[in-house]
Amino acid sequence: MKLVRYGQPGKEKPGLIDAAGKLRDLSGVVQDIGPAQLTDAVLARLLKLKTDKLPLVRGKPRLGCPVSGIGKFIAIGLNYSDHAKEAGMPIPKEPIVFTKAISCIQGPDDDVMLPKGSVKGDWEIELGVVIGKQARHVTQKAALDHVAGYCLSNDVSEREFQLERGGQWDKGKGCDTFGPLGPWLVTKDEIENPQRLAMWLDVNGQRMQTGNTRTMIFSVAKIVSHLSEYMTLMPGDVIITGTPPGVGLGMKPQRFLKAGDVMTLGIEGLGTQTQRVVPFKR
Repeated sequence: MKLVRYGQPGKEKPGLIDAAGKLRDLSGVVQDIGPAQLTDAVLARLLKLKTDKLPLVRGKPRLGCPVSGIGKFIAIGLNYSDHAKEAGMPIPKEPIVFTKAISCIQGPDDDVMLPKGSVKGDWEIELGVVIGKQARHVTQKAALDHVAGYCLSNDVSEREFQLERGGQWDKGKGCDTFGPLGPWLVTKDEIENPQRLAMWLDVNGQRMQTGNTRTMIFSVAKIVSHLSEYMTLMPGDVIITGTPPGVGLGMKPQRFLKAGDVMTLGIEGLGTQTQRVVPFKR
């Protein structure tokens, strides 16, 4: 299934995309698409719905983040060997973990706002993993049983904030609008192998990133298992899993985002996003 949340920010309704690509309203079936709806039992019930009987949503409403009530937004750094090389950093021996602020989460096509003082805004296409069942000290073999589904993410970053101002990476990763997720939450029954997904990102129509999740250093299963050793993963938590090469930081000369730029990105089976970059405003 492709589950969505549609409508104006803060007023999104639950929906799904049917086999014909049409948006159907789910508000008569579930209250939202959040932690309570990500259980195996609820997803199995939704899977049995006769989608052609659900109300059809007319027009093209805004799509919000496909999951509400996200408790943790966790990211994995340098998880593609060729990206580590272009960043001039050693290949990690275990996953590099940081967090993105919950307040940065937004819909897939909402504008991305450069923060005040930004000079090195950057892009990073990533596979997002949505937890559906509590995970605590789970084995790698069992890890995917705790996943509800997958989504597309753009790990927008401010490299000066991240790398040149000391401390942790987090402050260059959690600026407002830096966490576009969606358009859909694709349940795991539709993704046969999360390590075989093609991915790409364009800026102003120019291809910047081309990659495939098969080149991840640490697989989705490894990441979920590893994180569960250090924190309890809860339904609705989102993990983004690293980016392939082609970010602005790694270009020669380096290239960074400016107001008016347009980022377009997609992952096989998970849809596409488009964001216009806008200047800072209060």
